[in-house]
Amino acid sequence: MDDKIKQIRFDTARAKKFFEESLAFTTGPVDLKNLMAEGDVTLLDVRLSADYEVSHIPNAVSIPKDELADNLSKLDKNGTTVVYSYNGYCDLAEKAALILSDYGYPCMILKGGFKSWKEDFRFVTT
Repeated sequence: MDDKIKQIRFDTARAKKFFEESLAFTTGPVDLKNLMAEGDVTLLDVRLSADYEVSHIPNAVSIPKDELADNLSKLDKNGTTVVYSYNGYCDLAEKAALILSDYGYPCMILKGGFKSWKEDFRFVTT
């Protein structure tokens, strides 16, 4: 293992900051389900509209990533928006979250995306 990487790994203060930030800006399907039950979030599906029409997480708003900057008025700037895309390998959610952050919208990303919600946890879809 590279000595620099090993040195970083033993920097527990740096690790703590990394994990705090990761937890602040990401959520898993189980925690998202709990947030939805509490009514604390807006769900944003940034996949193509055709894929949203086939199936999506209940109550999600569909704004494809390429249309997001022109449709921000559909979102609440005073609440947290949880963004999801296709799966954990798709970076559309991260790109959308960057746009939201740039415009001052608090946001998080659903780890694993729609695929994890639907296939790994088998939660309800619409």
